Amino acid sequence: MNGQPKPGFYFVVLLVILSLVGYGLYRLKTPGGDAPPVTIDAGQQSASGGDQPPPSDGGAEAPDAAGITTVKEYAYVPSQKLPDVKGVSNYKAMDARTVRFAINVWAGWAPIVHANGGFKPGKTWMSPGGQPFKVELVLIDDPVAMRDAYAAGDVHIGWATVDMLPLLLESLQKDSRVMPRIYQQIDWSNGGDGIVVRDAIKTASDLRGKTVVLAQNSPSHFFALNTLINSGVEPAEVDFRFTNTAFEAAAAFNADKKIAGVVSWAPDIYNLSDVKGNKLLVSTATANKLIADVWFARADFAKDHPDIMEGLVRGIFDSMVALDEQEAKQQVATWMAEGYALPASEALAMLPDAHWTNYAENREFFLNRNNPTNFERTFNTAYVMYRKIGAVTSRVSFDQLVDFSVLQKLNAEPKYANQKSTYGINFAPMSASAIQSESPEILTKTVVIHFFPNSWDLFKKVTKDKNGKAVEELYDPNVDFVLEEIGKLAGSYGAARIVIEGHTDGSMKGQVPDSAVRELSSNRANSVKQELLRKFPTMDPNQFSAQGAGWARPADVSDPDNHAKNRRVEVKVYPLESQ
Repeated sequence: MNGQPKPGFYFVVLLVILSLVGYGLYRLKTPGGDAPPVTIDAGQQSASGGDQPPPSDGGAEAPDAAGITTVKEYAYVPSQKLPDVKGVSNYKAMDARTVRFAINVWAGWAPIVHANGGFKPGKTWMSPGGQPFKVELVLIDDPVAMRDAYAAGDVHIGWATVDMLPLLLESLQKDSRVMPRIYQQIDWSNGGDGIVVRDAIKTASDLRGKTVVLAQNSPSHFFALNTLINSGVEPAEVDFRFTNTAFEAAAAFNADKKIAGVVSWAPDIYNLSDVKGNKLLVSTATANKLIADVWFARADFAKDHPDIMEGLVRGIFDSMVALDEQEAKQQVATWMAEGYALPASEALAMLPDAHWTNYAENREFFLNRNNPTNFERTFNTAYVMYRKIGAVTSRVSFDQLVDFSVLQKLNAEPKYANQKSTYGINFAPMSASAIQSESPEILTKTVVIHFFPNSWDLFKKVTKDKNGKAVEELYDPNVDFVLEEIGKLAGSYGAARIVIEGHTDGSMKGQVPDSAVRELSSNRANSVKQELLRKFPTMDPNQFSAQGAGWARPADVSDPDNHAKNRRVEVKVYPLESQ
């Protein structure tokens, strides 16, 4: 045996080998480590064998388009409204004063996870009156399952994006006990949602007549409807295919090249857009004030426990401030990883997908009537869009849902009142032509303001005969409505540049110089810009650029002499930089 390794040596070698294999598998499965596992065909040749096609875009390896989505399996489901709620009951009594708070797998919930020290009811919270309570975070990813658990009283607090509220209210409004009482906005989606299209799709209007896949009755559905309608595309003009989840929608788009667009979530939207032949048309990094997350309590529970409601609001706001520190982000990622059953690195990587809205931003969202993307406007927009496709029938006023009392109370405390919004873009001045040369257009919203001939006065009055009496009226009585629509669009695309383009009719072609026509159209564009800034003073003037197009492009090429229609304004949305 002299000179031969002892048995212990082989044991050590085995451990080393197993460790190396284990590390290799870990790297394959870990984001940043980087690619998912792939199956290698034994017949494949190496690059040196000369049998492989040359890599695209100069890369050493071709991308693996097959394994880029979160899931590979998908199934289409029929178009349908949300099912009726299964049943409504009184809420379950709190066990040891423990609130059951439903959340889903989403970066936006980091503040409540941080405030609670994880998902389990370990930490003792204190209400403003000094009463202790605890919180159990209950993971319910399916919004229908969440709604039904909430209605049955199994959870006291539910979650939703504001755009989903009209859908949930179809059933919940039938019983006053479960009417949502909304206290706080948690976040704005900040790149977590997006629309990926084929390269042939240049703007959102190009999706007319094409196939788009998404999860219906979800933020993806709202995102699609909002984008299409603002582009002048009616929902009926698009062939929608529906899947159960946004991740399945991404898998369907990846598998079927006949699908022109998909609405999905991170990381799939970014992985898909990296595939040759695809591109990211728009995400909530640009439409950054479109999808908002809120939490709400049952009306009966909120009435019985107002102290707990205030305690939750305060604790969550305080955690938003704490999460400015990287150490706190690292800690909350660990807790989220445990609660969401995913690697801590993934939990940390998902945090930038949401922007947590501090007290100042909540005050703007709920209490500022001049905010183009406040709760009221966001909620009403979602209702109108879902009514358009028949998903909802009855309307609930926004002030029946929101409890403003805690926000108003906190405004008297410097700790909260002195907070400033941290979610804004500082736009540098830029001409319309420079914007258009820098980035591709996302969408164009054509709005018809019936300008009086040779006028750019939005509120031009004319005298009309009413029953033999001269009466002064606005030439276009709908101008306020049109400005409201433009404001909501510009506000929702808070990280986009907005070009306002004025037009004139062609009634004087060949009789007046082109320069005079362009000046008139430019004045019309500038008048719209100035009125928007007056109506919505929180908007950055540098977000907007105005230009005149004269009579060069009639609104309808088949009817170019429709002069009233041609005296119009077009609002064009561009990303800050080319995507």
